[in-house]
Amino acid sequence: MEIILATHNPDKVKEFSAMLEVPKVRLVSMQEHGLNQEAEETGKTYAENAYLKARFAHQNLGGLILADDSGLSIDVLDGYPGIYSSRFAGLDSSYEHKIEHIWSLLSDYPQDEWTAAFHCALVFIDLQGREYLFEGECRGIIIPEMRGNNGFGYDPIFYKPEYKLTTGEMKPELKNKISHRALAFAKFSDFLQRNFIQFI
Repeated sequence: MEIILATHNPDKVKEFSAMLEVPKVRLVSMQEHGLNQEAEETGKTYAENAYLKARFAHQNLGGLILADDSGLSIDVLDGYPGIYSSRFAGLDSSYEHKIEHIWSLLSDYPQDEWTAAFHCALVFIDLQGREYLFEGECRGIIIPEMRGNNGFGYDPIFYKPEYKLTTGEMKPELKNKISHRALAFAKFSDFLQRNFIQFI
């Protein structure tokens, strides 16, 4: 069984595939089906943007669709950058630049207030066009240095005190159990296993 992941990001396809604990299910990107455009992210929440991405892929490709929207919300910045996590500080700017910008914004606050959370909203659309939402949250602390080469995005500055590691230092086996995407994906995998027969 094939599920189209509404993304062009190969890192995301790889990470999601590693978390999918359902046999005989394969994730593929929209590009593998010839769709190179992306939905415009005009939603005001992670869930709204995930719905927009999923509906865009479903309208253009049909089939089973999975879409996500995720980001980093920093408490003392009132949830910023939030849904703009991949787009703020310049749409095409590197994550190194985005991280420097975050540190600049946080410089006015004591480090013990640099608490944050990664959020993920997953939307699945089945063959009948029914929509399902799954969400996950992973809390941690922003640190003033980059640590670790695993993962991507903000992983090198997102520290989990209980593991004494950033998510950028974690081995994939651990990150894929505790991350925001992993928690949302666990709910989706459970749903898929319980309803697998109707999607074949």
